[in-house]
Amino acid sequence: MKYFLVFLIFSFKLSFSQKSDSVTQTPSFFKGQLTATNNGVSLIPAFTLGKPALLFDLSMGKGRFSFDPMLRWNINSKPWAFIFWLRYKLIDNKKLKMSVGAHPSIIYRPLNVTENGKTTEYLSAQRYVAWEVVPTYFINKNIGIGLSYLGSKGLTKIEVPYTTYFALRAVMPHVGLSKNYSLMLAPQVFYLDMAGTDGTYASAILGLNKKNFPFSLSSILSKKINSDLAGKDFVWNIQ
Repeated sequence: MKYFLVFLIFSFKLSFSQKSDSVTQTPSFFKGQLTATNNGVSLIPAFTLGKPALLFDLSMGKGRFSFDPMLRWNINSKPWAFIFWLRYKLIDNKKLKMSVGAHPSIIYRPLNVTENGKTTEYLSAQRYVAWEVVPTYFINKNIGIGLSYLGSKGLTKIEVPYTTYFALRAVMPHVGLSKNYSLMLAPQVFYLDMAGTDGTYASAILGLNKKNFPFSLSSILSKKINSDLAGKDFVWNIQ
């Protein structure tokens, strides 16, 4: 059991190299990543699981188009969230990149129902559609700055019918520590509005990678700056 818990803080990445279509020579790709975490964290507080979780991310596509499913379960195999991104790289050059995307999703939330004095927990499936715009300008190959806009609308009778997310972020994908080790940093500050209740937050993603090694270690941290939204002031995980 001890070794199983140690495994849960690591991320296993399985990737497939790009393949070219023999007729059009347009690059196609398929890659995946399996992650185990001690705490399922979402930057949107209402969607945070707050329990150990398994994350399965896929990305497949051709040229500038990609289909990026994000599948999440808690450690007991109960579903947490299924998100099905469709993305297009509107601008894709060395200095400036901009992607646009949209997705349908299902978020599962616990629902307690009491009948005849007995309380039973069920999972309530909340359906959403969302859209995003993410421009990033790279000062050099190791430092980028950008914006991120996300909007969503609930399709079921839920407490939060719409959400607006707007972030100012930095991206440092390869901070060299040594010949074989590198650090990934992605800090940001963001504004979140959920049906008229809003707040500001600071967050960061940190990742440690070893060259030619399939495992990595990363963490998500999020700190409330000023917010009326429910949720903890500070959340973090290891994955």
